[in-house]
Amino acid sequence: MGLLWLYIAIILALSDVLHGKLMWNVFNDFYVLFAGFVNEMVSSPVHGWVVHEVLEAIFNVVVLSIIFLSLEIGILGGLVHLCIDVTHTLFMKNKNPIVHRALHFVIESIFFILIYGL
Repeated sequence: MGLLWLYIAIILALSDVLHGKLMWNVFNDFYVLFAGFVNEMVSSPVHGWVVHEVLEAIFNVVVLSIIFLSLEIGILGGLVHLCIDVTHTLFMKNKNPIVHRALHFVIESIFFILIYGL
């Protein structure tokens, strides 16, 4: 269990990058169409953004659960990632990609250190 927190934080960061690359580079056409469907189903752009963030969290849950063979790690990782995404989108308007990744990595690391210890 010694460095489990570090491995989880690294895989979560890679999962976030993988999600972005898959959605914007591989499934871009599908993603745009899907966003149109979501936009038609929800009542505001904010709700559409929440749907996007929840689907991203589900992606992270699946990736972490498969890699670590633990649904608990997957759910915890997805939830902490979702909370950070929502919080920094609401309160940090001007952020560059390095600050974004560093914020996620530090908070997710601290979260999993608190759970799994050093």
